[in-house]
Parts: sequence; C-alpha cells; structure tokens
Amino acid sequence: MLLAKSIGCLAGAAVGDALGGAVEGHSAEEIRAFYSGPVTGIAGPMRAAADKPTAPYSKGHGRITDDTLVTHALVRAYVRKRDHLDAYDMAGLLVPDLLEHLVWVPDLERETVALHRLAAGERHLITQLHFAHADPREAGVGNAVNCGAAMYMAPVGIVNAGDPVAAYREAIELAGAHQHSYGREAAGVMAACVAAAATPSATVDDVVAAALAVAQDGTRAAISAVVTAAHGYAVGSGLDLATVKGLRAAMAPFDTVGEAYRDPGLGARRPSRLHSIEELPIALGMLVVSGGDVRDTILGSVNYGRDADSIASMAGAIAGALCGVGFVPSSWVGSVSAASRLDLTAVGTSLALVASEVLARDLARADARARVARSLLDAGADAPRVAGAPAFGDAPGR
Repeated sequence: MLLAKSIGCLAGAAVGDALGGAVEGHSAEEIRAFYSGPVTGIAGPMRAAADKPTAPYSKGHGRITDDTLVTHALVRAYVRKRDHLDAYDMAGLLVPDLLEHLVWVPDLERETVALHRLAAGERHLITQLHFAHADPREAGVGNAVNCGAAMYMAPVGIVNAGDPVAAYREAIELAGAHQHSYGREAAGVMAACVAAAATPSATVDDVVAAALAVAQDGTRAAISAVVTAAHGYAVGSGLDLATVKGLRAAMAPFDTVGEAYRDPGLGARRPSRLHSIEELPIALGMLVVSGGDVRDTILGSVNYGRDADSIASMAGAIAGALCGVGFVPSSWVGSVSAASRLDLTAVGTSLALVASEVLARDLARADARARVARSLLDAGADAPRVAGAPAFGDAPGR
C-alpha cells in the first residue's frame, strides 16, 4: 500500500504540475476563452515563450516545471540520508543537488542543473545557504512569502505516512531554510495533508481534519473558509465557473496577491499572521469538490488558473496519495513521463523504499523510548517525597 500511495503521490504531483503549467498566470475566464471551454487533459500552452522573453519556458504539452524538479531533488536528499531530514540537510543535501545534479529541464528543453529553472523565491534558498552561509534554521527569513517551499513538501508526508503531526513538524523544520511566515506554515500543512492521505483507509474528511488540526493563523482560517465554501457545491463541479468563483471569493480575504495575479500590489508576499498562500487552500477545496477523485481534483485546480501549476501539483499529490497510483489517469502519466523524460514509477518507488526504512527506524526508536519511559515511571513511583514539601507549582502556604 505504501508503494502505491508513494507512486500515486509523486505521479499526481507531476501530472498536476504539467497540466497546470500550460495555463499558469491566467484567470479561469481567460482559460475557457482560449480553449473554447475548460482544459480536460494535456494541452498546449496559452502563452508562447516569445511572448515573455524574460522567462522563456516552453510550457504545456505535458512538460513539468520547477515544482516537480525540486520535489524530485528532495526525494534524492531522502535517498542519500535514508532517514528524516532537518534544516541542515537542506544545506548539505538539497542545495548541492540543485547546484550540481544534471537533470532534463523540460520547459527549457535541455539538460542542466535545476538552479537554472528556479524562480527568485527559490533561488533565495541557494543564496542564503550556499553563498551567505546563513543558519539553515532561519535562512528563509526575508524571502518573498510564497508557495515555493510548500510546492515540494509532498515527500515529507510520504516519509511520515500516517503521522500528520510528525510530517508537519519535519516540514516546518525544513521550510525554515527557505521560507518564513505563512509560506513556511503552508509547507508544514502540505506535508501533513499528504501524511494523512497516505494513511490506510483515509478519506477526504480525514485529510481536511489533519490540515485544520495542525494549521495556524491565516493558513488555518483560509483552509476553513475555502473548504466550507467547497462543501456548498455539488461533487464533480470543479470545472464549473461558479465553483471556481466561489472558492476564489472564499480565498480572497487571505490572499495578498490580489485579483490581478500578474500585477500584484505592494502588499503582496509580505509576512503576516493574518494571510495565507492561495495554492494549498484551493487545492484542498478542489479535493473536497471532487470527492477525492484524482482526475477531477487536478482538472479543477488547473482550470482555477492563477498559480495553476502549483495548485494542481499540490492537489494531485494529495489526491494521488489518498487514492494510489491506480487512480491517477495512466494516459496522463505516460504522456508526462515521455514529454518530461521522467520515470515517475522509479522515483515513487525510491521514496517508498526510503519511507519503509524510516518507518522501521521510527518503530525501533519508539520502542526504545517506551522502555526508557517505563523505567522512569517505575522509578518515579518509588521516589520518596519530603513530608510537607509543596509540589512544584503549588501556591505558597497551601
């Protein structure tokens, strides 16, 4: 089961990334106008590279973006350590991979290091850890607050499958090297969602409950608002423009980017306890609207528009972990694997093997801790107490 959920998670994430990349930055209305209706599968891009020479990416046609590139780099970090990661591993394992490991970058159509595909918010990770030698535990402070850390945290959920709280804590630790404020918070909640989804017999409600149990501040409020709105729409209505507008309206009070997605104001991406990234709450809203169906979750996220590749990638990761690889459309997986020169089965299998080793170590560590705890409790039961001495914390004179 862990194998199917791991492959499903990473396959769902890559497929969502590839489908969403074709429409990234555009509104739901613009998407429907360009394609004469909603996107229903792998599509060509809305914008040619020549239209935006500062970011000459060949998106669409099943090509993954930086979301998947960094996700797979994190998987390689887990493969090298074969245990839980911490902030120092971001500096010692992830950053060297992004700087040195040659990969095929589909939307650049060449082999290079992932660094050359990273956006400014993700390059902050390398600037701080590789060049400035910042403390990895706090290197994310000062970055633009966005979804850059949350977008690649799905592997943390698989390694902590069945334990959303542990996944949240590990992702918060890792994301501190890259993000701060609600960008860091979203990374923790994203990992918790995947860990909950990877639990045997988990449901959509279980995933949402896990998210709300760990989320704080504006992130929790945004998830609650979007999920509440999602419950007001019929299951399977994710492609309906009314659903998209309803979820966007629920999200808007917590979003700093604003309605003009490609022209945000001065308040965008600044730290706050009141706000949230848009991508994760909307991904969860689409999961609810789809009833957990992988295909519908991804397509709803793609046709929402705006940061569609990251929304659909997160949604696909959660839905893929929830349902398993057998429910991720095989035609999409095949097309994305071919267009992006990826073996999604291999990367999901590698992560599952590491996760199984870590789960075994966690069991051994828990057993050792339990033995120590029992010894301490047994010793404590026999410990004498000075007659009449107040217990620590008692009010004087009692």
